[in-house]
Formats: sequence, C-alpha cells, structure tokens
Amino acid sequence: MIELPVISEESTRRKKPDWLRVKLPVGKEYAKVRKLVDQHKLNTICESGNCPNMGECWGAGTATFMILGNVCTRSCSFCAVATGRPPEYDTDEPRRVAEAIQLMGVKHAVITSVNRDELKDKGAEIWHQTVVETKKLSPQTTIETLIPDVKSNWDALYRMISGGQEVVSHNMETVESLYRRVRPQAKYARSLEQIKLTKEYGKRTKTGIMLGLGESKEEVFKAMDDLAANGCDILTLGQYLQPTKMHIEVAEFIHPDMFALYREEGLKRGLKYVESGPLVRSSYHAERHVNV
Repeated sequence: MIELPVISEESTRRKKPDWLRVKLPVGKEYAKVRKLVDQHKLNTICESGNCPNMGECWGAGTATFMILGNVCTRSCSFCAVATGRPPEYDTDEPRRVAEAIQLMGVKHAVITSVNRDELKDKGAEIWHQTVVETKKLSPQTTIETLIPDVKSNWDALYRMISGGQEVVSHNMETVESLYRRVRPQAKYARSLEQIKLTKEYGKRTKTGIMLGLGESKEEVFKAMDDLAANGCDILTLGQYLQPTKMHIEVAEFIHPDMFALYREEGLKRGLKYVESGPLVRSSYHAERHVNV
C-alpha cells in the first residue's frame, strides 16, 4: 500500500494547511438562523463546539441543536463545550426546539446534547419529547439524534431512541488506545455495545471519529472492523482541531488523500457509508445519511 503524506504539527504550528481554511459565516440564511437561535434561546453545538462548518451549514439554513443545556458533566480533552455541574434543565425545551425547526423549515434536523451523568435517566425523557414534538410540528422533517454515552443504562438508551428519529448517532471519537487520554470517562467497548443495541432496536446507526490525535493507520482500520461487526451503518472521519491551548494538542494534520483512502477502506470493511475529509464533522452532510 502506498504511504500517503502526513504533515506533523511541529512543522505547521503557526499555520494550518491550506485545506483547513474555512470561509467566515455570512449571508441572509446565516443571519436568519442566527436570529432564530437567539430568539428561542437555543444552544447549538455549532457554536459550543467551535465547528469549522458553521458558516456553510447555517448559510444553507440548517443547524445542529444541543439540548439539555450547554454544560457537560464530562471532561473530554478534545471538546470545547463547557464542563462542570449543569444547572436544572428546561422542561419546555422540547417545544422550543420543535418550534424553531418548524420556523426554519429544515428538511433534516440534527439534535445532540451534553452528557448529563447526574440525571438518573441521563436526560432520556427530554430527548424523547424533543423528537416527538419535532415530528408533531414538522412530520415531513427527518431527524438524526447524536446521543451521549448512557453508561450502560439501556432503559435510558431505548427511551432516547424511541421518539421516531430516522438516524441515531453515537460518536466513538477516537481509537481504543487513546480513550484514556481523549475520553477518560468513557469506555471503547461500552460505546460499541451502545451502537450494537441501537442497531438491534431497528435504527440506522452512525458514529464519528477524529483523526490527528496520534492514532496509527492500523488502529483506524481496527476501529472500522469493530464498528462494522457491531452494526454501525455510517462513519464520519474528520481532522481534530485543538479548540484552545487547554485542550489536547494536534499530533498530525492528515492529508486529504489519506482521508480518501480511509473512505475506501471503510466501505471495503462493510460500512454502508463513509464521510471522510479534513473538515468533516458528525453532522456534516447529515441529510445524505438518512437513506443509505
């Protein structure tokens, strides 16, 4: 197999590669989404996660909504979302999110959340009601829910995924060997089991992995094999970008040609759809993942 180029952070510490440049968010549709998000006091992972595709997605009139607040109980070393003890959640949030989605007129909505480990049901009831309310107001809208790790609370999982959404995503985030460093409060095998149970429930399953954290090519291939064996349908692969100096550093900037290779390998290994590229994030082109 031909070795494809990888650019180390050591040589590009002050300047990211050209392929990681993004346009600033502008335009009427961006302004429209911005206004709706502010008016309805909604949280979006687009903002909280410093997503590089916010301009493109919001400019197209779409956004990924984040429910259950914007403070996470986890302290993952890659994530820009605030961590700590979350305030009480808003029981009226499902209605507000559903109304915003209806006003935006989106054909496909993505909903995610912070981890709420302090809640007995991990926030499952709010998850369920948000999907139900959205389907009630916008029955033509397809929905992807990007759900957190429920720590083996499978009753909570089944409640989360029973609202009628078409796609259920749960991100692995990285390869097994890096879990302790990248996701210290998560377990690789547990996340795989969550995907497996979601598939057995009858849902289209999806996950995402960040590259450039120090993983080897062989470890990425193993993760693909593990995902295919546990019923994962869709995989997204994107470049990790360090949100602040307080977060884990980028180990490598992966060349677009390598992302193309990973896409081919994922399909060969049994995954139905692989979205792979430097700027790919979990909800990027999510509308394409409904019918794969």
